Amino acid sequence: MELETTVPGFWDDSREAQRKMRQLGRLKDTVAMWRGLQERSNNLIELAELAREVQDDSLMEELEEEGKDISLILGREEINLTLSGPYDDRSAIVTIQPGAGGTDSQDWAEMLVRMYTRWAETTHRPVEVMDLSYGDEAGLRSATLEISGQYAFGLISTERGVHRLVRLSPFDPNHLRHTSFAVVEVMPSSEEEAEVAIRPEDIKLDFFRSSGPGGQNVQKVASAVRLTHLPTGLVINCQVERSQHQNREFAMRILRARLLALQNEQRAQEVARLKGERITPEFGNQIRSYVLHPYKSVKDHRTNHQSTNPDKVLDGELDPFIQAYLMSQVGSG
Repeated sequence: MELETTVPGFWDDSREAQRKMRQLGRLKDTVAMWRGLQERSNNLIELAELAREVQDDSLMEELEEEGKDISLILGREEINLTLSGPYDDRSAIVTIQPGAGGTDSQDWAEMLVRMYTRWAETTHRPVEVMDLSYGDEAGLRSATLEISGQYAFGLISTERGVHRLVRLSPFDPNHLRHTSFAVVEVMPSSEEEAEVAIRPEDIKLDFFRSSGPGGQNVQKVASAVRLTHLPTGLVINCQVERSQHQNREFAMRILRARLLALQNEQRAQEVARLKGERITPEFGNQIRSYVLHPYKSVKDHRTNHQSTNPDKVLDGELDPFIQAYLMSQVGSG
């Protein structure tokens, strides 16, 4: 693949070239990970032999820590082997929207945006904010992120569904306990133009001014974009960048992902109809509860995996929940 990139004319079709470059990048990351792990394992064997010879406790501690770290990586890669879906290795477009609960739910949506951003950062995944729509008092009306990196969609798609928060409300003058809901939607990015057909005449494009926290206008220029796909009625808003061109590009990327998801959903419904099965939509299912009062707990209702440290979970420590769900799917399969 590297040799192919040096052939004259490789960049004539820029979209196809970019797709191949992304694929090449993922393959390089995989090879680098395994070669690095091989080198660490070899060093660990040498360290074990040295520790046995000199009987040094500090070396034994280092040996144990390094062994644990390598075991964690191998465990993570074992999970990755379960990700064999056609889109699992793609970037993920994650949309978070508040549900019932007013300002508390809008604040909860913003907390979830931070949680997924922190997960991406701690797992060394590029994350790009594609859209933010602020609430009148606090929080967010909606947010869209793109998370990239190896198996991004396969991993973060385990988060789709309704997330429930129980806490003492910072927006209640009496500081009473409130329950808030937010919906997380996860779609694979559409990397090939041929996957979804979008005709220019099917697009209606409007421009408006972006708004900041509290509904304040943050720009005098109407750079925010509203894109309407006329055949399906899908409406995409993007207002995170100051550039109309950038917001339009984000909106088109989100639209392609939504159309791809719609095609897949229709295909799944047709297969289910032929099989005589009834499809239960995931939207609206409460998948996880985060309780901050009167006790502290995060529980996934699909796997019963639980944590008594919600602060760490909300700071991006999601891997145990993701892994528990993926392993439960392997078990059920």
